[in-house]
Amino acid sequence: MGKKQTYESAYEELKIIMEDLQQDKISVDELNSKVNRATELIVYCNTMLHDTEMKIADVINRFQEES
Repeated sequence: MGKKQTYESAYEELKIIMEDLQQDKISVDELNSKVNRATELIVYCNTMLHDTEMKIADVINRFQEES
């Protein structure tokens, strides 16, 4: 079983993919694979950011209600 995905590891993998894409030395098949993986990582990161934003908003709302 692999390591659990984290925002930081997803972001680092995205940076590596971007570096690979900028080198223009990859085949079309590899490009397709990397674009698909980058899409998965972007969706994961966006979901993590959205979920975190919602949790923070909830904490702020609870704090304001208690004040």
